[in-house]
Amino acid sequence: MADGTLDPRLISETVKLLRKRIQTRFPASGLAGVAEQLCRITERASATSDWIARPIWPLRIMVLTLTGIIILGLILTLWTLPLPQGGLELAQFIQVLESAINDVVLIVAAVFFLGSIETRIKRERALRSIHELRAIAHVIDMHQLTKDPEWVLDRGTESAVLPPRSMTAFQLSRYLDYCTEMLAITGKIAALYIQHFEDSVALQAVNEVEGLTSGLSSKIGQKLMILYTVHGQNQGRPEKEEPPPGPAMPD
Repeated sequence: MADGTLDPRLISETVKLLRKRIQTRFPASGLAGVAEQLCRITERASATSDWIARPIWPLRIMVLTLTGIIILGLILTLWTLPLPQGGLELAQFIQVLESAINDVVLIVAAVFFLGSIETRIKRERALRSIHELRAIAHVIDMHQLTKDPEWVLDRGTESAVLPPRSMTAFQLSRYLDYCTEMLAITGKIAALYIQHFEDSVALQAVNEVEGLTSGLSSKIGQKLMILYTVHGQNQGRPEKEEPPPGPAMPD
């Protein structure tokens, strides 16, 4: 973050470091694949946010030209409008005034429509990207959905429905921590699209993504609290150096 704004480069570096940590501790896991996908999204987000922040000059020139033609046409029409020699009666004046107001309203609507084309184009692209982030947030949630602390604290009878669950309490806490970090980064990526784009629709979509990721993180936090409380995990200690890649952990 620099000058109160999010730095896409720093966010990308953070995602790459998180991907490396996940791939080191849980190689060949589905969560590692999600981290790889989040890296690609971050790279595209940087380019997309830069594109949204820049003005579309060809479109602006075209809009200004069309607006000028419309206004010039209105002025020429009023200039060449013949006036009756005997003056305007009240009824005629009301008709002329009503017609003029209708024309002005239509012209203002046309100018507003032309002026909002750039915003609508950028909004559509931002909403597509934000929808992608909403989808990956649900994917992250699906990966942590079956990671129940009960399986490491008090294992029940294994069944053939799900793969064997061999995670230790520490490994499970790392897995859930990684999910929380990815959800937090997802919300930050969404914020990239609107930090230089003031649009209420895009802002609402970003707020929805941030609310979604915050709610999903809260669910994971409840699982972590159970692990830390019952198993005696230390939530505040720094993460140990990642061990060499071992066998793939189940999802």
